[in-house]
Amino acid sequence: MTTRRVVLVRSAAVVGAASTGLLLPQIARAQSSRIRVGFMLPYTGAYAPLGVAIENGVRMALNEKGGKLGGREIDWFKLDDESEPSKGVENASRLVQRDKVDVLIGTVHSGVQMGIQKVVREAGVLNIIPNAGVHAATRALCAPNVFRTSFTNSQPTLALGKPMMDKGLKRAAWITWKYAAGDEAFEGFRDSYTKAGGTIVKELGLPFPNVEFQALLTEIASLKPDAVACFFAGPPAAKFMRDYAAAGLKDKIQLWGSGFLTEGVLDAAGPAAEGVMTTMHYSDSLDTPRNRQFRLDYAKTFRLQPDVYAVQGYDSGLLLALGMAAVKGDFANRQALYKAMETAAIDSPRGKWTMSKSHNPIQDIYLRRVENKENKVIGIAAKALADSGAGCKMA
Repeated sequence: MTTRRVVLVRSAAVVGAASTGLLLPQIARAQSSRIRVGFMLPYTGAYAPLGVAIENGVRMALNEKGGKLGGREIDWFKLDDESEPSKGVENASRLVQRDKVDVLIGTVHSGVQMGIQKVVREAGVLNIIPNAGVHAATRALCAPNVFRTSFTNSQPTLALGKPMMDKGLKRAAWITWKYAAGDEAFEGFRDSYTKAGGTIVKELGLPFPNVEFQALLTEIASLKPDAVACFFAGPPAAKFMRDYAAAGLKDKIQLWGSGFLTEGVLDAAGPAAEGVMTTMHYSDSLDTPRNRQFRLDYAKTFRLQPDVYAVQGYDSGLLLALGMAAVKGDFANRQALYKAMETAAIDSPRGKWTMSKSHNPIQDIYLRRVENKENKVIGIAAKALADSGAGCKMA
């Protein structure tokens, strides 16, 4: 493979005489038969495992397609976004203007995605979002060249309301961090639970990333709701479940949440997670031939067990490969490329899904219960669930 340094030198030689930065990517691409794919993901810090899983998934999907896109070789570029929103615009600009990528795959952190969104909307570079669930990306700030393969922050919780009411849980308290992702997750819960006839007795919150839950757990105990619904993720989610059990609430008030509550933290949560109910667009335990084969192949390739982030990366690769195959590698045919991606039916380990008009997955959301340190699928909480795409106006 051509080295990154050689690629950059050649690009600089080709575009050295260009008079405007906006022309650089177009001129460079016209001279190359190779597709330039850039990863803007976290490779350090708490989210580093997510970035690695996403990249692994993308590469695995494209390797299954012969390691090419529409018959064209791929040059890869990587940039650590550090999960730092203040560097989002600068880092995305490096990939777009310096590395002249055709495709930018990123990112995990919603705050960083807002920086990417600004850059790719202005430059017209294809962006595939493999995780960040911020609503604006496929709502008010949607764009023809921006596609998401994961979820919106409200999508998992939009499936919570009906199964909770089906269990006769008519009064619920909500708890999360008070920040954008928490607010958007609450939107999904509020809309689905009240529509199903439930009553939210209290909305509780604490500053992100505070993990001092005790005062709010005491308040929950005094409210005596039928259930608690929440949005937490990562190590703090494990602590919340442990604290919830330690407060004596586990066996009295059933705990429900967005699937990120129990994703990747079951060992850390221990017995406190047993019986917790969540809704999510994937589960390791999804018992289908497609998922079993994917998990086997991923484990053989990377010596790791895949998670939801690996699946989202894998589906990003599938979506890109499908689009490039449809235009036979003619990346300049953007209208046909985007049309193919918009109308794609992705045969994913999570189950088949399609793309909404605002470029967000229309997908099944599974009902899961923690049993013996496993998120066991016990049903489908919502079939072919779509985000509203509110405010999306494609240019």
